[in-house]
Amino acid sequence: MIRNKNNFFMNRIVHYYIKWAVGKTFHELLFNEVVIDKSKSALLIGNHFSFWDGLILYCVNEKLLKKKLHVMILEETARKERFLRYVGAFSVKKDSKSILQSLDYAAELLADPANLVLMFPQGRLYANFVTNIKFEKGIMRIIEKAAGNFQLIFASTFIQYFKHKKPTATVYLKSEPENYADKSINKLQEAYQRHYEASKLLQTEIDI
Repeated sequence: MIRNKNNFFMNRIVHYYIKWAVGKTFHELLFNEVVIDKSKSALLIGNHFSFWDGLILYCVNEKLLKKKLHVMILEETARKERFLRYVGAFSVKKDSKSILQSLDYAAELLADPANLVLMFPQGRLYANFVTNIKFEKGIMRIIEKAAGNFQLIFASTFIQYFKHKKPTATVYLKSEPENYADKSINKLQEAYQRHYEASKLLQTEIDI
């Protein structure tokens, strides 16, 4: 497992690089507001469609959620994009014994109300407009280990060009009333699926 690194100087460099890269690449970043419980940490679950989804949600956190972000990424990505470790990225290696270490570390992070843990439970990249969302079971270990002491937030992100040369990134957020600590992964997946479908419908109804 490759852990995130605390280095204020490097954090600031990467922070401004991400903001510059997202601002340069996208025409606009849109998102709705949700009420954030400052007394609890946040578990942010998003759809995984590209390299950009984590950076987009990094910017959403910086503008709206305002917590210390941590994100689980694949070990090969962590080795290739080493700079991400300075903005909260830590690794997971699928189909290995160390996967439990990564999942338990994520759960430990949720014990601190200042933290936000970003997860992409699909486990790999899927097309932006895929119909069905399937979660890998590791997300439930995190939820159960964290004992439900966090705010669960769903995020569905879509990218479209519309009439602009650069794409617009739109993030649909939803704060869930329950955290699914005593539920099955199917219940969690179904709840996210409903949010994803509602978000996709809103995205296709945008009037330009």
